[in-house]
Amino acid sequence: MSSDENLAEARRVLGICNACGYCNGFCDVFESAKHRPALREGDLAHLSNLCHACRNCLYACQYAPPHGFGVNVPRALASARHQSYLDHVWPRALSGLLDRSALSALLVGLGAVVFLVIWALVAVPGEVLFASHEGEGAFYRIVPWGWMVLIGLLPLGWSLLALGVGLRRYWRLTAPQSVRVTPRVLWAALRDILVLRNLRGGGPGCNDLDDRLSQRRRWLHQTMLLGVALSFAATLVATVYHHVLEWEAPYPLLSAPVLLGTVGGVAMSIAALGLIWLKWRGDQTPTTARARQAGYAILVLLFLVAVTGLALLIWRATAAMGLLLVVHLGSVLALFLLLPYSKLVHAGYRAIALLIEAIEREGRR
Repeated sequence: MSSDENLAEARRVLGICNACGYCNGFCDVFESAKHRPALREGDLAHLSNLCHACRNCLYACQYAPPHGFGVNVPRALASARHQSYLDHVWPRALSGLLDRSALSALLVGLGAVVFLVIWALVAVPGEVLFASHEGEGAFYRIVPWGWMVLIGLLPLGWSLLALGVGLRRYWRLTAPQSVRVTPRVLWAALRDILVLRNLRGGGPGCNDLDDRLSQRRRWLHQTMLLGVALSFAATLVATVYHHVLEWEAPYPLLSAPVLLGTVGGVAMSIAALGLIWLKWRGDQTPTTARARQAGYAILVLLFLVAVTGLALLIWRATAAMGLLLVVHLGSVLALFLLLPYSKLVHAGYRAIALLIEAIEREGRR
């Protein structure tokens, strides 16, 4: 479908939902749509990102296929949601990376890993690259600390800039004209993000695979969020160790960075595999091919980052450490490069949608 067709279909099905009102208790989308009867472009962008694709509404809807109205809210909003990412991506010339996210993840991921492996084979003497190293500074004998910083900060800085521009454009399109962000509103939005309130469906859970209710997708998303948070905490603690305490990696197995990173990596691996399984086994009716491909691509990349990090921990005292370190850095580089051009952008758009919803709920009190 074209951009106009995506928006037209989302407007059509939500117009029917506003007239019906049966699903208003399922999630925030239907209550919010009721207060946006015109369903303008900004309204549709907000509602599509407010939707967490719990799918309750599809299996409960009396107008769902094969009814002539053919109401499929999750599918219509999935298309509109992806369109909102394309509309706000920056720079626009790179929108193709987001539109073909599976191919982009494959090419960027392989490219980053292969580039760093070739660099290591050329720049690092074989007797160093394929030797076992122990003690403080072992990693930096393979890749100097300054190069590690460049590999991380340069792509991450660019991606945060690109994300910031896109999210600012989305905010200007969807935010209410008079915005009053209070601590109470911020806390309400943060609570909705952390507990994934809109992934509970109408309460008993989502339709993760079919018309049966389940909490699996919600739990797996929360496990992924926990894993990413713990991995980020490990990086912060390691930074303190390096710059404040002047202790160089690798750190002991029972040190804070290693424990945090290990638990985080295991959580990310389990969550990625679980979500891939749900996508593979689940009913395809409520989603689109582009959404599925984008989901698979970023989950595989997150799994690669987690697994290569765990492998590096397990075999860091062996001759395999050098190549494992380079492959792990390559996967992290690919992840950082693809932050604004992959399914990961949904985190920022959904956070803004939940913040706007919290603001409007406060105004309706």
